[in-house]
Amino acid sequence: MSDFSGRTVVADPMARVARSRHEFGEHGGVNLSIETSATFTVMEAGKMPALFEGREGPKGGCFLYGRHFNPTVMVLARHLAALEATPHAYCTASGMAAISGALLHACDSGDHVVAGQALYGGTWALLHDFLPRKANVHTTFVDLSDLKAVRAAFKKETRVLYCETVSNPTLRVADLPALAAIAHEHGARLIVDNTFSPVTVTPALHGADVVIHSLTKFINGASDIVAGCVCAEGEFIDGMYDLHTGSLMLLGPAMDPRAAYEVATRLPNLGLRMSAHAERALAYAQALEALGAKVVYPGLPSHPDHALFRRLANPGYGAGGLLSVDFGSAERANRFMEHLQNTEDFGYMAVSLGFSDTLMSASASSTSSELDEGALRAAGISPGWVRLSAGYTGRLEDRLAQLERGYRKALEVS
Repeated sequence: MSDFSGRTVVADPMARVARSRHEFGEHGGVNLSIETSATFTVMEAGKMPALFEGREGPKGGCFLYGRHFNPTVMVLARHLAALEATPHAYCTASGMAAISGALLHACDSGDHVVAGQALYGGTWALLHDFLPRKANVHTTFVDLSDLKAVRAAFKKETRVLYCETVSNPTLRVADLPALAAIAHEHGARLIVDNTFSPVTVTPALHGADVVIHSLTKFINGASDIVAGCVCAEGEFIDGMYDLHTGSLMLLGPAMDPRAAYEVATRLPNLGLRMSAHAERALAYAQALEALGAKVVYPGLPSHPDHALFRRLANPGYGAGGLLSVDFGSAERANRFMEHLQNTEDFGYMAVSLGFSDTLMSASASSTSSELDEGALRAAGISPGWVRLSAGYTGRLEDRLAQLERGYRKALEVS
């Protein structure tokens, strides 16, 4: 199959990752070695100015400094580029470092961004509060399902259309080909946060210019490492680590090589884990819907974007590991989560996602709490909105019984 630029790519994302894994350890081990050096030596003094001037670099076998390039981190970056079907990638110390670095590289002072109104709270705060104040970059937030509104939000200064493949926490699906077409009509880039749907959707194959991940979540999978990445074409990536103007090079959110090693060794089983997450999420969503819950999951035919998701998704990996339930009030939402954690041992009340056990949070008072009341209403996030990252531990029959008891407990009259 081909991407929007006409490059031929292998269709299955995990097959692309497998093809990219051709490193051996320093002594012939099947795993890559960890290069922990913060600085690197040169054999000739003349190499040093060449490195600082950008005339020499890793492509020629020369490394400068850990904030610029590290061999272990570069191996992970190559695997992630393969996963997302982009020519290159750059790894960062967190997902927010990837988001902020990409936006600061794509925009200059006075530029404009169009973004979805339902976003991770940290991203919303970056766009709504930080960038206008610190960089004179302003954002118009719109309902991305209204393509006329998206097109109308563009200005001559617009440089980026920003979205999440599956929005946090409302789980609406972005029409990536349509959004890419609008962005490109206006000479802007489509930047997509694909944290919720690695393997499941490959945004670059649908027109995205830049793909971002919080590796902390599904890609790492153990909730023990904070990391991020930016996947894009070479010019964009090269610009972010430019010694004079690179947003990531100069702001310094370098990934530790030990973290890169851990993530890289878990990447081969990502497809299996995503399939397991999706299988559980679908079962939980179906059970809750049968009980009459206001459940949102792209794998349900009742989801408004179900057909769109099926059109975008890579076959064989399900519809993602996240589902949401709207209980209407914070009281019912809290009763649901407290019962499931403290009585049933079903999962944990915790932010983040992609863990082996189920993680639950009330979005309006946690991961979306940066949004003001008006923004929460516009995004459709009620005080009783609960986001569940479906784990895959325990027998399914037992988990479904626990989930039903938790749901009925939430509806009890105090």
